[in-house]
Order: sequence, then structure tokens, then C-alpha cells
Amino acid sequence: MLLHQVRSAPNTILSVARIVLGVVLGVLLLVSIFWYHYSMLPMNTTIAPVPTKPVAEPFPIGVNPSTQTIIEQPQAEKYLDQFIASNHTRSPRFDTWLAKVRATIESFSWYQQLAAPRSRTAVIWSGERSEQVADSFAAILNWTAAEKAEFQRQVETTQPMLDEGKYYPGRYVFHDHTTATSAAAMVLDSFATQIQDRYSPDIAAQVPLADALIIASLIEREAYDFNDMRYISGVIWNRLFINMPLQLDATLQYARGVPGSNRSWWPIPVPADKFIDSPYNTYQNNGLPPTPISNPSVDAIIAALNPRQTDCLFYFHDARGGFHCTETYEEHVTLLRQYY
Repeated sequence: MLLHQVRSAPNTILSVARIVLGVVLGVLLLVSIFWYHYSMLPMNTTIAPVPTKPVAEPFPIGVNPSTQTIIEQPQAEKYLDQFIASNHTRSPRFDTWLAKVRATIESFSWYQQLAAPRSRTAVIWSGERSEQVADSFAAILNWTAAEKAEFQRQVETTQPMLDEGKYYPGRYVFHDHTTATSAAAMVLDSFATQIQDRYSPDIAAQVPLADALIIASLIEREAYDFNDMRYISGVIWNRLFINMPLQLDATLQYARGVPGSNRSWWPIPVPADKFIDSPYNTYQNNGLPPTPISNPSVDAIIAALNPRQTDCLFYFHDARGGFHCTETYEEHVTLLRQYY
């Protein structure tokens, strides 16, 4: 036993020596790499900082409420085209039968399982109201009523303090166990990146963000396409300039909307709705409604800030979706009789 200990001692010393030598060589190697890297830098050169997020180009704006003027900005269309190209998509609109079918299919759990067993896809459609978004997310992510309420609370209690307008339309992919807090953070991040970062202080001084979101939400529910949006925006601003009631049916729908099988969030307006008691009744109240009535797309926000220059105060869509606007109520009635 003693002989074994004596013989193993040199081996132990040799092993320790090898470890020490390896550490020394490793340190020397790191020092040489470090020295070589910095010796290759020219004099007065500093290491470049980590790149920051590029500054988003501000929205164009062609309306001035203070002077009650509209100056059309030709770059509005170009800006939207560039936005779509840079994002490789545009906000999903719930305005075709195909979109409705797709939304219905994607809401089924069996479809979500087939598409990706460990992830879930939720879509916020342009023009949806907050309750619709929360219902959709809760169904897809299997939230409780409390979790759904927490999701809404977290989105709606950030600045600007609005119940609607901040659920940025788009397609969101989540882990199948995503919490309400994480989902709210993703939605708010999209809103900040796509809307708030493009809303410069100069724009806010001219048209507050809350006002732009309200007008955009009205346009989203009233228009069919971007050109349509800009003309409707022109009519809305013309009415605001002369303190004329907006008289928009979409606001009546918002005031009356309730969930359920017999009624919907967006019921078809009837003449009696024009007399309901609601701050959202734009037939009875002048000015903008107190909050947005839906969650608008970037298209609608650009249109809200860049209306068409028009003398029209009245408009309607015919049965084929054609847009018609007039300067006087008499002309408006004449056209309505012609088409309906």
C-alpha cells in the first residue's frame, strides 16, 4: 500500500503541472487574440455600439384643424405602399366572405392543433372592437374569464388611455400556454412599433393621437378601400370644421352592439337608433365620439391624417359598394332615390 502511494506521487505532480500549463497557455491565447484585434483598429477608433432600432418615418399629414384646412399630401399612397412592403403584409380586413370563412376556421381548436401542435394563431381583424378581440384570444388560448379581463385591462390601461383603438390588427403567433400578460405585451408592442413610433410630436401637436384613432376607427367601419377611406375622411373633417353632427351609422352600431346569438356586436342600424341615448350617437351629439369605436388599420390612420380635399358633406355607398358624395342634403336625397 505504501509502495503504491510513493509511485503515484510523481503522476499526481505531473497531472497538476499539465493543468497549470494548460491554463497559462489558454490565458496567453486569449490575450494574444485580444491584442491582435485591437492592434488592427486604426488610431482614434472606438468599438461600434450595438445597433439601435431604426427611427420610423413619421406619418404624412395633410389636415390642420386649427386653420380648418386640408392640403392633400401626394406621398400618402406611397407611404402606405412602403409600409406594406416593409411589413410584407397589410392589416387583415374582415370585409370579404373568404376572410370570414378563414376567421371561422382558424378559431376552431382542431385547426390550430393541425396547423401547429405547440403554437396558436390569433388574428385581430381591422375594425373589430376590443370585446371581439378578447373573445377570440381567450377561445384560442383557453383563458378563463379572469384572464380575458386581465388581457383587456393591461392593453387598455396604457397610454393613451382608451378602451378601443390599441389592439393593432394583425396575425399573432403564440405558444399554446401564453398568458394574458404576455399576449397583451405583444399586442402593445405592435401598436407601439407600427403606430406610436410613427406618430411624431409635430403630428400630435396638430392632431392628437386619440383623435386620429377615433377618426380612423370611424373610417374603418364606414369604408371599403384606401381611396374610399380618404374621401370619407374628407367628409368627416368637413363636418367637424363647421360643427355639424357626423351622423355615422357605425357609431349607432357600436352603441347598440351586444354579444350573443340573436344579436351581434355590429347590429344593422334602423331609423329608431338615431334617437338612442348614448354619447356615441353622432346623430344627436356634435363632434367626435368619446373613444374609438373599433381597432383601425394603418390604412385608416393614414387616411384620417390625409383626407381628400372635397366640398362634400354627405355620402353613401350603393348596393355594389360604389361611393357617392354630395355638397348638399338635397343632392344627397336625389342620389339616394336614384340608387335605392
